Amino acid sequence: MRWWPVFLRNLLVWRKLAIPSLVGNIAEPLMWLLAFGYGMGALVGKIKVDGIEVPYILFLASGSICMSAMNAASFEALYSAFSRMHVQKTWDGIMNAPINLDSIVLAEMLWAAFKAIFTVTAILGVMLALGISYSPKLLIAWPVLLGVGITFSCLALIFNALAKGYDFFTYYFTLFLTPMMFLSGIFFPLEQLPPLVRAISQWLPLTNAVALVRPMFMDQWPTDWLRPLLVLTTYTVGGFWLALALTRKRFQG
Repeated sequence: MRWWPVFLRNLLVWRKLAIPSLVGNIAEPLMWLLAFGYGMGALVGKIKVDGIEVPYILFLASGSICMSAMNAASFEALYSAFSRMHVQKTWDGIMNAPINLDSIVLAEMLWAAFKAIFTVTAILGVMLALGISYSPKLLIAWPVLLGVGITFSCLALIFNALAKGYDFFTYYFTLFLTPMMFLSGIFFPLEQLPPLVRAISQWLPLTNAVALVRPMFMDQWPTDWLRPLLVLTTYTVGGFWLALALTRKRFQG
C-alpha cells in the first residue's frame, strides 16, 4: 500500500483544479458526440450492430466513451506524469521517503485510471441527460471503463519512461492513438474496413474495449466477452511490466 500516499498527493494537488480539468476533459468528446451523433446521425439514421438496428448516436456514444477513457488516461500518464518525473523532480523527492520507484509507477498508473473514470462518469451523466441510453447494464460498463483506463495508463507509462521531452508524446498520439480511433469501430462498423485492416484492428486494445462496452449501451451482454477481456488483460499486464522495467532503467542510468 505504499502507492497510496503518492496517489493521495496527486489527488490533493489536483483537487484545486478539478472543475477546469473536468471541463477540459469532457469538452472534446461531447463536441464529437454532438457534431457527429446528431449532425451525421441525421444523415446516417440507424446502424445494424450484431443484427440489431440502433440509432447512430447510440452507436457513436458507446464507442466514444471508450475513446474518452483512453485519452484521459493517456494524457495523465504522459504529460502530467512526465512533469512530475522529469521536470518538477517530484518523484526524486518522494523516493527520499520509504517509497520505492515501483510504488510510484503503480500510483501513477492508478491515478491516471482514476482521472479516466472521473471523466467517463461525467460523460455518462451527460449521455443519460440526453437520453442516449438508459440501460441498467451501464452499471457494469462503468467498471469495465475503469479497466480500459488502467490498460491505457499502463501503455502510456511505457512512453513516459522513454521520453526525453514533451514533443516525444506527439509520436504516440499521431502514430498510435489517432489511427486506433478510426480503426476500432467507434465511428463506423468494422465491417467497412478491408479484410487485412479488420484483422489487425481485432487485436487493438480500443477495439476490444468497444466490443465489451457497446452491447451494454444496447442493453445486451457481450456475446464474445472472453477474448476482448483476455486481450485487454494482456496489454495491461505486459504494459505495466514493461513500463516498470523501462522506468527502473531510466533512473538507474
